Amino acid sequence: MKATLLTSLALLLSFASPAFAAGGAEHSGILVWAFIGFFGLVIVGQFVPAFLVLIGVARGIMQGHQQLN
Repeated sequence: MKATLLTSLALLLSFASPAFAAGGAEHSGILVWAFIGFFGLVIVGQFVPAFLVLIGVARGIMQGHQQLN
């Protein structure tokens, strides 16, 4: 059983070959830039709710300190 497993692993690794990336793409098309821009907007759009939550937490902390005094 152990020999079969080792033989199978050796055969699997012997047939594995490295993947080569395609070369020659010097510039990106408009669709690539649109894709990047769209996801850039999504990421920036996530900052708005995060900033509002941060402001709410800061106000809550300040109100808690004022009630203690």
